[in-house]
Amino acid sequence: MLKATLRGFLAHKGRLVLSLLAVLLSVAFVAGTLMFTDTISGTFDRLFRSTSPDVSVTPHSEVGSGRQDLSGAVATESDALVAKVAAVPGVASARPGVGVSNIVLVDAANHNIGSVGGAPTIGVNWVPTSRSVVDLTSGSAPAGDGQAVIDADTARKHHLTIGQQLRVIAGPGSFPIRITGIATFNTTNPGATLLFLDTATAEQRLLGRTGLVTSVDVTAAKGVSDDVLKQRILPVVGAGYDVKTAAETAKDSAQQLGTFLSVIKDALLGFAGIAVLVGVSLILNTFSMLVAQGTRELGLMRALGASRRQVNRSVMVEAVLLGVVGSTLGLLVGVGLAQLLIKLIGGVGMELKGSEIAFRWPTPVAAYAVGVIVTAVSAYLPARRAASVSPMAALREADTPGRGAPLRRRALLGGTVLFLGAAALAAAGTLHAAGAAAGYLGLGVLLSLIGLIMTGPLLARPVIRVLGGWFPRAFGSIGSLSQRNALRNPRRTSATASALMIGLALVAALSVVGSSMGASFDQQVDKTVGADLIIQNGQGQPFPAEVARSVQAVPGVGLLVRTQAVPVTEIAADGSATKVSMLGSTDGLDQVVHLSLRSGTVAAATAPGAVMIASTYADDHHLTLGSTLTVLFPDGTRVPLTVAAIDNVDDSLTGIGKNPVTGTATLQRYAPGVQDDGVFVNVAAGADKAQVKAAITTAIAKDPQVQVRDQSDYKKLIRQQIDILLNLVYGLLALAIIIAVLGVVNTLALSVVERTREIGLLRAIGLSRRQLRRMVRLESVVIALFGAVLGLGLGLVWGLAAQHLLSLKGMQALSIPWTTVIAVVLGAALVGLLAALGPALRASRLNVLAAIAHE
Repeated sequence: MLKATLRGFLAHKGRLVLSLLAVLLSVAFVAGTLMFTDTISGTFDRLFRSTSPDVSVTPHSEVGSGRQDLSGAVATESDALVAKVAAVPGVASARPGVGVSNIVLVDAANHNIGSVGGAPTIGVNWVPTSRSVVDLTSGSAPAGDGQAVIDADTARKHHLTIGQQLRVIAGPGSFPIRITGIATFNTTNPGATLLFLDTATAEQRLLGRTGLVTSVDVTAAKGVSDDVLKQRILPVVGAGYDVKTAAETAKDSAQQLGTFLSVIKDALLGFAGIAVLVGVSLILNTFSMLVAQGTRELGLMRALGASRRQVNRSVMVEAVLLGVVGSTLGLLVGVGLAQLLIKLIGGVGMELKGSEIAFRWPTPVAAYAVGVIVTAVSAYLPARRAASVSPMAALREADTPGRGAPLRRRALLGGTVLFLGAAALAAAGTLHAAGAAAGYLGLGVLLSLIGLIMTGPLLARPVIRVLGGWFPRAFGSIGSLSQRNALRNPRRTSATASALMIGLALVAALSVVGSSMGASFDQQVDKTVGADLIIQNGQGQPFPAEVARSVQAVPGVGLLVRTQAVPVTEIAADGSATKVSMLGSTDGLDQVVHLSLRSGTVAAATAPGAVMIASTYADDHHLTLGSTLTVLFPDGTRVPLTVAAIDNVDDSLTGIGKNPVTGTATLQRYAPGVQDDGVFVNVAAGADKAQVKAAITTAIAKDPQVQVRDQSDYKKLIRQQIDILLNLVYGLLALAIIIAVLGVVNTLALSVVERTREIGLLRAIGLSRRQLRRMVRLESVVIALFGAVLGLGLGLVWGLAAQHLLSLKGMQALSIPWTTVIAVVLGAALVGLLAALGPALRASRLNVLAAIAHE
């Protein structure tokens, strides 16, 4: 039996190659994802371990050392801390650290030449040590105001040379620098742009004055452990500081990276899971057809003495062989996929070496587990079916009896599951608790998908009769034959279409969600934004007040309103604390943002010592006009403010809602140096809005991180961000659709083999090769359209339920992208045509006499 199984596997290798591709692609996606994330994690672990100081001392900050908070402020401390730490017994050296993230670096043409893809541009003081991340490889170190060293990766990408003049935009203002040296990373480049200044210049230019540091980097004396040194430093510096050993710093950095990587890994593995699910459908269908075509062969084996267990084992061994071969090839392709992902992430600045790809033991284990288990599970039912056929029944040419009852049982069970799924989706679409609605949505998606797959054979006949009903009129007898071929085996047709259905259902659901989100944001913009023009940082960071001054000087600018934000804590009368972002505004906020006030006025709320609060907070804490709200500012100052207005609107676009609003003067008093996070402009009466916009764009060109937009631009920006995300998801779902297409090809190819004698007879009675190819193509198109119809119907239902979940988050608009729906239907028809090309050509080339004589 083993020899017969191996011979059968080799004999069917042509038929199994597409199933092999399904296993290969699924395994490659899983293996490539694991290798990619393991490579990033391992590379950065080495980076963190090799560059962290023995002990670091930093002022405590919610956003991290050197990072700007909402106000643009960076946590600093007097450089006297350096001397204090240096005096601790066991300290070999203590170095001042100045590092500020999210500065902007521009060239002479005001082009941003910093990092791309969200990686920061960091200004750092030049203090070379044995643990520096860079080595000076050309030029000289910075030695005064206006001199700087830049990293080699940025210099290479932007063709920067020693002596070139650049400009830096930082919180305290902009300043010119000249490149005096280029430093090369001696470890992995995390994607950031690094600009090095001498310590005094870094303090003055990046922090606003000398005598400030953002950290103290400590080297332990010989024989003193990091933990012991930390315990000695802690009582010296006191509270308000984060003191960490090198191991703790590396661990914290790795955890932050791990959180980010886990999101990427989970997302990629989720799409790999969809590909695996589609692959199961393909492999199950393939083995079902192979078993059906080999029924007489299996019957002969039974007649010669093979037991049911041996027949079952024969099919399962064939499946395991397919899984092992597919997993091995998939593992190899996964290495290439990991290389590709590394290249892609290199496009956003993270330079990883492909030769350092991590290959840890869980990767091959997961690869072979996925490949072998998927094929074994997929082949189990066909194997049982093959073993259950009696020898005499198998040797007859008629189809094996007894298929009607299982189909009825399957339809009944599938209908029950589908009903439960529909009930769960209905609950998700009516509940008003977001958590419960999300749970029912997930359950409904799973049950409805399983139920529709199970009831697919029952739906095949009526749906295909409708979809292919015009075939006889358009194509005559050829159309009738193609429609009947698709109806001949509802199980097979449904299994083939199900693979396509899964991918298209997800596409349809996500399209509804994306379109509804875009429409909801459009509504919110129209409802809340009253300004003619909005100036904001494209990276979401605050920017210096000099931008507003440049805008105010533009002819045609009427009302100009500046807004700021500072992280604070609201202290209620009962002592409860709520962390929020306090917004500051100059006069005229209610003229550039549509507000709905329960009581009070915006003018009163932005007066010195006053505040506007959200109605929800006012109700929860029994506050009214004239009540006192205590606010704790980042420097620890408690400030009582008088409630002068209560806002009804909970709006996420303008940042108003749950956040308290006060005047810029009040905010500046307790958070000096707070930067703007938005500038709202109404053009002057009689001025042309387009001309004013163009003039403002020119005026702020020296600050490329800041853009001016009108309401239509704002809507386009949000739509573009949604489209980018959707296109990424569609690209990942393309893998599942490719596997589904392979399923259609496989089904048609095996169907041609199964109907070889029938095809020969049709050719003998006058069917031309061209007509035969058309018959196969039409059969493929109607199967693909069947999958598309089921997928679109299911996806639209999912999308409607998901939109209700969005409405609970304030996104009320429902938008169905009919253009996408029509494109999916046309795409499914095209997929059917393309999938049929190979099988149709093979069928038309069959020798008529050999086909008639085929057993």
